[in-house]
Amino acid sequence: MACVVVLITVPNREVGKKLAESLVAERLAACVNLVPGIFSIYRWQGKIEHEPEELLVIKTRQELVESLTQRVKELHPYTVPEIIALPITAGAEAYLAWVQAETTPDTAQS
Repeated sequence: MACVVVLITVPNREVGKKLAESLVAERLAACVNLVPGIFSIYRWQGKIEHEPEELLVIKTRQELVESLTQRVKELHPYTVPEIIALPITAGAEAYLAWVQAETTPDTAQS
């Protein structure tokens, strides 16, 4: 099973923590890093915007990207949230196995 890194921007730490907690609790992500202090410049509805944001760096399985994307759209305050999945082409085997294990539903609790 392939692992990916998903990048999502959020407007602030509060939104990022809430989103990260939900994704990990629901096993859509094994780990989410919150990176503060980014500044985004982008065009939105014909205007150039300048906004402070935080970046979520999410580790998950490729097959969960669609479900993760849907959940982010439900929880995210942006009309069009940034959701970008990048393949992990190499990494520590033990870490990638952990990502796999933490994003597999626990059938004992079902």
